[in-house]
Amino acid sequence: MTGEELRSKIMRPVKSRDTGPEMIVRSMVHRLGFRFRLHRDDLPGKPDLVFPRLKKVIFVHGCFWHGHSCARGNRVPVHNRRYWVEKIERNRERDRRVAELLSKSGWERKIVWECSLKKPEKVISALAKYLTS
Repeated sequence: MTGEELRSKIMRPVKSRDTGPEMIVRSMVHRLGFRFRLHRDDLPGKPDLVFPRLKKVIFVHGCFWHGHSCARGNRVPVHNRRYWVEKIERNRERDRRVAELLSKSGWERKIVWECSLKKPEKVISALAKYLTS
């Protein structure tokens, strides 16, 4: 098996929707009493949770995939290092473009990082504050 075939095999089960962290955030927001839409493809970046009446969106970002500053986000695989550094930088650049487009369209955005879910009470508090302000 070549390196590319191996990477494809490893990456195949990785999901972009309905991930574990996303499901946790959905549950938190639902318990707070808010209703939302999912992955609206008419908005830049197809936000994970959309609150149309509030003109607010939430993205649930995996630390590795979006280059977060935490330990998991700072980790770069040993094999094919250049590919991964470029891939994550492209993701970060796309995130910046999406943020700008949403802002220009009058939408507010919040990012919930995967690592923050280790302290759920803090996340719930931050989400409540974001959605009620």
